[in-house]
Amino acid sequence: MSGLPQDSRDLLTTIARQAMLDHGLLADFSPAAQAQAAALNHAAADPNARDLRGAEWVSIDNDDSLDLDQLSAAQVLTSASTRLLVAIADVDAAVSRSSAIDDHARQNTTSVYTAGHIFPMLPERLSTDLTSLVQGQERLAMVIELVISADGSIVSSDIYRATVVNKAKLAYDSVASWLDGGTPAPKGLESPGLQNQVRLQDQIAQSLGRVRHAQGALTLETIQTSAVFDGDVLRDLLPNRNNRAHELIENVMVAANGVAARWLQSKGLPSIRRVLRTPEHWDRIVALAAEHGGHLPARADAGALNAFLAHSRQQNPAQFPDLSLSVIKLLGRGEYALELPGATVAGHFGLAISDYMHSTAPNRRFPDIIAQRLIKSALGNTPAPYTTTELENLATQCTRQEDAAAKVERRVSKSAAAMLLRSRIGQTYDAIVTGAADEGTWARTLTPPVEGRIVRGFAGLQVGQAVRVRLLSVDVTRGFIDFACERQS
Repeated sequence: MSGLPQDSRDLLTTIARQAMLDHGLLADFSPAAQAQAAALNHAAADPNARDLRGAEWVSIDNDDSLDLDQLSAAQVLTSASTRLLVAIADVDAAVSRSSAIDDHARQNTTSVYTAGHIFPMLPERLSTDLTSLVQGQERLAMVIELVISADGSIVSSDIYRATVVNKAKLAYDSVASWLDGGTPAPKGLESPGLQNQVRLQDQIAQSLGRVRHAQGALTLETIQTSAVFDGDVLRDLLPNRNNRAHELIENVMVAANGVAARWLQSKGLPSIRRVLRTPEHWDRIVALAAEHGGHLPARADAGALNAFLAHSRQQNPAQFPDLSLSVIKLLGRGEYALELPGATVAGHFGLAISDYMHSTAPNRRFPDIIAQRLIKSALGNTPAPYTTTELENLATQCTRQEDAAAKVERRVSKSAAAMLLRSRIGQTYDAIVTGAADEGTWARTLTPPVEGRIVRGFAGLQVGQAVRVRLLSVDVTRGFIDFACERQS
């Protein structure tokens, strides 16, 4: 690595590639997969699919996202109900099971997003083009239809195949600013019809969200950053802020994924569910809440936990991301699990929902392709594409590789933070203590939001305490940042 520019995208990519290999993930597509992708010259089509090209479909994603997995459209039915449609890219139409591309996707099971480089689950010829719901292009999709009452409850639902056209590729930040009344309509949303469409979807999403949180869905917030490059040189790390447009998509997709899980269950088919089990260490969550002036019942209660979190966020917004992270660690990780017809499977504690799966991001996640194939088998009344043993093994594989991908992303994120600060040795920063234990004391600077270890002056520091730290050293390759505490508040 010594020959690479010290603040370059290339160095982060090199670190990322090694981390991929270290954690059992493929960094490159096989020659067979590349050849298969190169041979594809048009998007899949099906004359038997419903024609929904005329619907006012829109996508909302990150500004630079090209792997568009879903569209949404809504329609007022009566004064008391609306119809919400979620179109999901029909990836299976282009990726046959056991093909070279499918083999790669089954091995990694997810796209890996690192600072400076993306390792896509599918070749970009597909994920950013032929299986992406590109604006202005006809694409095959699986459509999840929901009829929703004014109070946010789902009255009925259905799933079918359709041909769709994305009318507007929109971005989270600009849509949120417009919805909040801060800016004019963003590019692509100039027409009154599409503006009304997005506002209607926002209203539906807000009602769905109220139902979710009334049932105990948790409100959590952690600090994630995006790398900002000037050419290939890292210039900044900016925090990703959750906003109203993120909430719109989250609420809609949670509802759609719940419908998909229940729909497959109604067809008597096994499936892979996304679960977050009732926390084993609830007593430690109770103790954590007590440390922050809260009180939780002795038995796990998502509603009570969310009420505590909401109060904490209001009382101390600066420390809320660190409290959220502590709660997330104690909740344990989400996982994929086989669900058999008639059997009881764990629900998702964090979402406060009993029936949930991943089905709305097939360009980025392999469990969603599996869900798509299961749904198609039910629609076509054909044999299930996987045996229960295969599904159980795939659930284990998807859980394991998702965890590996998260480790790669965290590893590169730490190196990016060290890279950003490498020219700032000796500078001081306002920070918050995020960890204080026998194994070390840690602090997160406010701007830029990076975490490092306090190696001098850490005696007596407590989590949540405001401090002034001086940057002592960094190690980009290992992602290490060392501080000295200059002043305590």
